[in-house]
Amino acid sequence: MSRFRLIKALLGPLLRGLMRPRVTGAERIPGSGPVILAGNHLTFIDSMVLPLVTDRQVFFIGKDEYVTGKSLKGRLMAWFFTGVGMIPVDRDGGRGGVAALMTGRRVLDEGGIFGIYPEGTRSPDGRLYRGRTGIARLALMTGAPVVPFAMIGTDAIQPGGNGLPRFAPGRRIAVRFGAPLDFSRYEGMDRDRYVLRAVTDEVMSEVMRLSGQEYVDMYATKAKAA
Repeated sequence: MSRFRLIKALLGPLLRGLMRPRVTGAERIPGSGPVILAGNHLTFIDSMVLPLVTDRQVFFIGKDEYVTGKSLKGRLMAWFFTGVGMIPVDRDGGRGGVAALMTGRRVLDEGGIFGIYPEGTRSPDGRLYRGRTGIARLALMTGAPVVPFAMIGTDAIQPGGNGLPRFAPGRRIAVRFGAPLDFSRYEGMDRDRYVLRAVTDEVMSEVMRLSGQEYVDMYATKAKAA
């Protein structure tokens, strides 16, 4: 049994018992071939929930600090996150975005599923912010379909994205997957900034529809810095 299957077998029932997730549309994720999952990002545990509610393993990038801790907690985090599909990348500095893009392309070229949060960071206030165009560039470079998804209620379980999750009987989460988006009509146009923006906005529009969030036409990083 792979480490991913082992983790899912061990933690899947615990997740269902504590958060009682309502998962809808998971059958819309293609059963084989490259797929991009693109969704909103409310809190830290989003990256723990997503791999455990999908049948296929989802690969995603994460801060390399999640896997470099030497304490028992740090080693357990490294075992979990690398097991469920996290690929550690140093995202600081100007080369971080390029490294993330190339990592995603490698996963998709190998026929895997790559998960991405187009906002680039967690929402500071629960609203949905403008998407970064890396998602569009990745879709057009690889030809992979984009399946939008929405996390709902994870921020109520872990407010602010820090600290231990707060489980309570009345708190449930939902994960909704939309229909795959095909951008093959833009083949060969991955350097056109207008096309990249149009593709990104189409993806974010679907995420907004699934999540029901208020949309803010500015980057979340700018909102956090204000």
